[in-house]
Amino acid sequence: MRQLNDISHDRATMGTVVELTNAFEGIASMHISQIKDQVLTSQKFFADLWRIYRQIRVDESFHFGRGRGVGKVIKKELIIVVTAEGSFSGDIDQKVVATVEKIYNPAKNDLVVVGRHGASQLSQRNINFVRSFRLPRSDTNFNIMPLINEVQSYQSTVVYYPRYVSLMNQEVQAVQMSVEVAERGKNVKDTEADADFIIEGNYIFEPSVFEVVGHLESSMLQIMLSEIILESKLAQYASRFRAMHAARDKASQSFGELTLSFNQARRQYKDERIKEIINGLRGITR
Repeated sequence: MRQLNDISHDRATMGTVVELTNAFEGIASMHISQIKDQVLTSQKFFADLWRIYRQIRVDESFHFGRGRGVGKVIKKELIIVVTAEGSFSGDIDQKVVATVEKIYNPAKNDLVVVGRHGASQLSQRNINFVRSFRLPRSDTNFNIMPLINEVQSYQSTVVYYPRYVSLMNQEVQAVQMSVEVAERGKNVKDTEADADFIIEGNYIFEPSVFEVVGHLESSMLQIMLSEIILESKLAQYASRFRAMHAARDKASQSFGELTLSFNQARRQYKDERIKEIINGLRGITR
């Protein structure tokens, strides 16, 4: 049987692992709750902007807020891959990259990756990307304008990212940006405030109605991409929660086995000491 001190050391180490995985599980759960609230708030804000936008837009097409600052539009489809910053996010990033690898065609697509883990995964597969961005560390008040500029430079954009389904289930989601805008617009319901029509006859638009429409499109695009990044982080936290939950269960099982071995070793040690004492007393009495 192993030495009592060795078992005691391993037991203490495993106890620490149980505490750490439990703490990481709790942190991930807290982030999940906070991000859910932010996504709901942003969806309401998008609906408010859409109600104004649909009254003043000049046609049915969504132009992604392309203004004078945007040069010639690239006649390719931009693929944005959203992943985690580090590898401590379960296996969901590998699934996202594997999905993109199947459909990527350099002649038709350009790749932009968000998150260093995804950039590393793409490089390992010898898949080139035109630009990479860090995943925002904060869950609030992050700047995605560099990503917006990339979207506005391409004819169309599709985003692949990990989608949160439940704590124990995350899946790869693909979103065609123009289609997503149209679908969201259809789901926005009218309110009593919409009875007051927003038109050039009632309101003054500065510098012009076209500039205001472009600003609204850009704002809604920012909301959509921000939600996608938050949704991605939500899935990553859920994947981390699942990994920590499994690690905690395994560590708890090992801790229980080590505790049993420790008690057995300690009992054996006490029995041996008692035997030594009894044998010593017998030697004295002879």
